[in-house]
Amino acid sequence: MSDVMTIASLLRPIVKKTGGRKVWGLDLETTLVPFFTAEAVEGHAYIPPEVLGCPLRLQRNDDGEVKFSKTGKPVIRVAQEMGNMVRLMRENLEANLQAHAIEVKTAKPEEYTKAVKLNQALGNPIAERDSLDLNAAITARNAAALAAAAETAAKTPVGVGS
Repeated sequence: MSDVMTIASLLRPIVKKTGGRKVWGLDLETTLVPFFTAEAVEGHAYIPPEVLGCPLRLQRNDDGEVKFSKTGKPVIRVAQEMGNMVRLMRENLEANLQAHAIEVKTAKPEEYTKAVKLNQALGNPIAERDSLDLNAAITARNAAALAAAAETAAKTPVGVGS
């Protein structure tokens, strides 16, 4: 049996990215199905075996007909039970990450406050530069749009479109 994952282990690269179907950023075939199968074996979580055996489902309309997207492809969805369990898992992960931050902040308040101030001091110049760059880009786009509109208006004979 493997060791229980620690918060620190989340920050170490362990696996390569895969190219399969993702559910909230996690690979369905290589991560979620094996994980939830293991959890079911250990009695920690229950997802029906048919969901683990076929987690992708053909979407149907209210009348039972196969649903197609606007591009003509059949719509494939993740089984609701799988989606619900992944949502629960993500909510619990988020709660654990927040609890860990509070724990560190409580245990080491001076170091935490110092780190926050350093983060902000080093991040502020980047945010300010991005803000200036964004304003300049918006101004340039607006000027180009006005110039294009003026050019179009200059080429349009008087009385056309009135």
